Amino acid sequence: MKIFIRFANLLSISLGWIARPVLIALVISMLYEVFVRFFLNAPTKWAFDISYMLNGSIFILGAGYALYHNDHVKIDFLSTKIPSKIKCYIDIVLYGLMLSPVIAGLSWVAIQRAIRAFERGEVEAVSPWAPLMWPFYSIIAIGLLVLFIQCIAVVARCYLDINKSKDTLQE
Repeated sequence: MKIFIRFANLLSISLGWIARPVLIALVISMLYEVFVRFFLNAPTKWAFDISYMLNGSIFILGAGYALYHNDHVKIDFLSTKIPSKIKCYIDIVLYGLMLSPVIAGLSWVAIQRAIRAFERGEVEAVSPWAPLMWPFYSIIAIGLLVLFIQCIAVVARCYLDINKSKDTLQE
């Protein structure tokens, strides 16, 4: 189980590191768009598409990374008052029984959507630039899959923490 947790953590950390240059690419592309739009009066066709695709990619690639670092949004004033063992039970229920099935389902749908977009050569229909959609859909699928794996790792880590405290009590 510890090997799985390390594997999930490595995946989440890797995607977090991949998201960093994507953020830089987003900033550079938006700076370029502002420059050519306002100073050269020559707006690009691709600025809107690049901005939502890169922004969405950063968000979904960083989701597992945020969960690994416990940086996601939560109610801190409640969680700081609860004993760690009870927090683990709550996390097992929330991540194991509620969030993981939802993320697994979303991952499945995203994978199917990416495959279908690749097979059909789907392009963004309402864009004058008309970029291929399968790379963006694939990033969404990968990010959701890693988020699912990280959710399972959180459950596994809580299970180990609960059992570790039981072992300590038995000694």
